Order: sequence, then structure tokens, then C-alpha cells
Amino acid sequence: MKIAVVGTGYVGLVSGACFAEMGIEVACVDIDAAKIERLRAGEMPIYEPGLEEIVVRNHAAGRLRFTTSLAEVAGEVEVVFIAVGTPPNEDGSADLGHVLAVARDIGRVMSRPLIVVTKSTVPVGTSDKVREAVTQELVARVAAGDRAAAGLTFDVASNPEFLKEGNAVEDFMHPDRVVVGVASDASRGVMERLYKPFMINSYRLIFTDIRSAEMIKYAANAMLATRISFMNDIANLCELVGADVNMVRKGIGSDPRIGPKFLYPGLGYGGSCFPKDVKALIHTAEENGYRLELLEAVENVNRRQKEVLGAKVRRVFGNDLRGRVFGVWGLAFKPETDDIRESAALVVVEQLLEAGAEVKVYDPVAMEAARGKLGGSVTYCESMYDAARGADALLLTTEWKEFRVPDWDAVGAKMRGKTIFDGRNIYDANELRTKGFYYFGIGLG
Repeated sequence: MKIAVVGTGYVGLVSGACFAEMGIEVACVDIDAAKIERLRAGEMPIYEPGLEEIVVRNHAAGRLRFTTSLAEVAGEVEVVFIAVGTPPNEDGSADLGHVLAVARDIGRVMSRPLIVVTKSTVPVGTSDKVREAVTQELVARVAAGDRAAAGLTFDVASNPEFLKEGNAVEDFMHPDRVVVGVASDASRGVMERLYKPFMINSYRLIFTDIRSAEMIKYAANAMLATRISFMNDIANLCELVGADVNMVRKGIGSDPRIGPKFLYPGLGYGGSCFPKDVKALIHTAEENGYRLELLEAVENVNRRQKEVLGAKVRRVFGNDLRGRVFGVWGLAFKPETDDIRESAALVVVEQLLEAGAEVKVYDPVAMEAARGKLGGSVTYCESMYDAARGADALLLTTEWKEFRVPDWDAVGAKMRGKTIFDGRNIYDANELRTKGFYYFGIGLG
């Protein structure tokens, strides 16, 4: 079986590599020629655990190739996945420009029956627009005298991804479910054959109509974002009333109707999915004359939560932080990724800088990505201990594994002050206090 995946970001590259790992011949297509050359040389454009290994292995085996030309492979493949970005517009709606550009390109170059599958996260109704864009190009070809185009047929499908950055390869290879929206039995058969290798131990393939598949992706992310904002709101109240949010979290999470996942208080959600997907779903509701008031509140709580750690610093050190030095552990929006999009850590850093502080930062993999955002406004450190040197306080903003069990004696010896702001509640407050540190977490009364 041969397929093409257009787009080599998190979704496209991981999907293409994992399909190839199962023996499917995959052509990954991207208009960025420099990126394609890097991939051919075995250089990864993103940090994702396990990805480089399977890309290099399958490229060497000839199952995974990279090209800038969809026309080059369109005559060979049965399925074309659209896996390009859908960034938010200023009004919160999803920008479908890249998706529809690929759809038009498919219409211009296809030479055999195809299934066009939207894997990008897109609003409900996008597959109809994809179908229309492909059709318009085929009609234009016929009008221009291309007789072969008159007999070409295609179908559309929706196959939203549920990959977690930092665990994307594992998620794809061992999915908890695969959702596919189809409009024909033929498309269902092809998609079932494509995903069968991933279903050997348990059948987790869910077929729906196309619009329901598109909605499932947004609804899933909105639900997870809601749980995060709910727990953060409860954490803030815990501080005011003298309760311990860690105990509260365990107490409510033990209820099987609720469960423990996504109930960890912190600095709010970030990354490439939750922020834009919540905004896009709110916008979709507005377009249809409905208001998602709950999700509006989720978004507002999240925006406020990213400023909580900075507010704690000001309460301890005052609003004027000139002459103060702060070390920040973590820049990525979550561990095991170099993605800094919508990262709470950057909000914290910017708050400190605005108050006049000197900021020293360290992240295991996101330093280069952060340079593009922060420039020369901060000091980039070679290690977590380097970031502690001379600091009045340390701020934990991303819970990387290497930050979990520091040598606190070494940390304290390097610091000028001994204050810890734990934005992810990963440290034992009593342990730190016995070692002479002042400790501030999230939601701890």
C-alpha cells in the first residue's frame, strides 16, 4: 500500500514515519525544500522522543521518502493525508489556508482515484470545503481540455490525530483509539486496511460520519482543557481557604466517575493544540449562533493562571525587581518537547523582565527555540545548577524529569537567596523547608 502525507510537522512526520514502520510505502511532502533536505540527511526538524530512529531506519529501507512535489507521487498513491498547520486567526477561528491549498494541489495533480484524508485539526464542515476545492480544480482541468481529469474520482475522509507531544510515536504505534469519519464503504475499507497493523491486540478503530469525526477532536481537547482550568481554579481557591490542592486532587480523582488524569494544578495549558482548539470551537459556536460560555471561562482561567507564579514572586519580593536575579527551570510548554508555543514559562519570564529582574534560564531541549522568542533579554545557562548560581529565587516552570530530584544542598550553595517557586507542585515542601528554603507551590494553603 502506498500513501502520501502532506506536511512534515508533528502530525505529518510522526504519522508518515509510523505508517512506514508498519511496512506501508510513504511519501512525505512539504513545500519547505530546506526541511526536506534535512530530513533526507536524517536531521529532525522537531524534538520528539523515538522519532529520529524510525525516520532514519525507514528512509534507509526505502519505505519513507521525502519530496517537495506532490505531483511526483500522486500517480502512485491510494491515499493522501493532509497534515498541515491550522493556526488561529485573530478572531480565534482556524486558518484553513494551508489545508485548502493542499486540496487544490491534489485536484491539479491527481491522476488516479484517491481518498483525501484530513488529518489536520479542522472545524466541522472543513471536509466539505476540501471536497469543493479538489472538485473545482478537476473541473478547471476538464475545461482546459484535460480529458483524463473528467473520469477521475475521489473521496474525502476525516482522521483526526490524538498524539501527545513528547509521546507522539508511542501514541501512534499503540493508540487508545483511532477515529475515522467516512462517507462511503470503499473509504472505510481502505482506512481499515491502513490501520489494521496497529490493531493486532485490540480493535480500537471507531468509524463515524465525517462531521462527527471533526467534532470529536475539538471536543476531546476542549474537555481536557476544561479539566485543567477547573483544577487550577480550585487550586487558587484552596490557597485562599487554607486547603491543600494535592489532597483535594487525590480525593476527587479517586472517584471512578472523575478519575485522576488532567487534574494536576499548575501554570495552565499551552502548546499547539489546546489553546487554538478551544478558541476555534468557541468561534465555531459563534458562527452557528451559539455561545460556549463554559469554554470561554476555561480560556479566561487559563490566561490568568499563566500569571500566577509571577504574582507570587511580586508578593514575596515586591513589584520592583531591579537588582534581583531569578533562575527559571523549563521553557517548553511541557516536558519531552522543544515546543514553546503558548508556554506558561515564557509568560513568567516576561513578567520578571518587565519588573526589571535579571533572568537566567535553562531547559534540556527548548533553549534554541526560546532564543527566537526571548533573544538576548535573558541569560541562557548550560545546566539547571548554572541557572541557580547567584539567584535570589528559582522558579520551576516545566516538570522535566531531570528537575525532579535536584541536589538541594548544591542548589542552595549556589543561590544568593533560598526561595523556590514550584509551578508544577513536584517538590516536597517539608523537605525543602527543613533544608532552609522558602517554598511556594500552587494551591497550597
